[in-house]
Amino acid sequence: MTTAQFNRRSILAAGGSVVATGLCGLLLPAHAQGLAPTRSMRGGSNNYRPGAPTVDRIGGGGFWMTGSVRRAGDGAPLAGQRIQIWAHTTEGQERDPQSHGATLTDSNGKFRLEMPQIVPAFGQPHGHLAYDSGEFETVFLRPVMSSAKDTSLEAHFVLRPV
Repeated sequence: MTTAQFNRRSILAAGGSVVATGLCGLLLPAHAQGLAPTRSMRGGSNNYRPGAPTVDRIGGGGFWMTGSVRRAGDGAPLAGQRIQIWAHTTEGQERDPQSHGATLTDSNGKFRLEMPQIVPAFGQPHGHLAYDSGEFETVFLRPVMSSAKDTSLEAHFVLRPV
């Protein structure tokens, strides 16, 4: 017959095992964190044009704006969501109507729109993107490129239902 010996060392070892193996997690229910919604960026709405047309391309192209749109909480991809894009480019300034266009996300929540090369405005090469269709909270993004020589820029939206 085996006899359990209880001393300080065995009690500390048992307690450490409980913490190391996560037994505490079995005693308490698991809580999913969920995917947090994207917050609008300061300066993202500069020169925004409500209702900019959905287009196949802005201007002559050569630069790609890409990204994804997912639902806050579960992270599900959102198809058919309208994303407006505008920037200061080789063919126009941010405030010019021809520098604006919108695209829709595909079945995987991805979007992609070709536009002219983005050039620095106020010392930074950057783009502007907006989700504003009403089913989810409006979000404006203003991602900055690492170099003015980059030929693409990526932005991701996580949207919270209204």
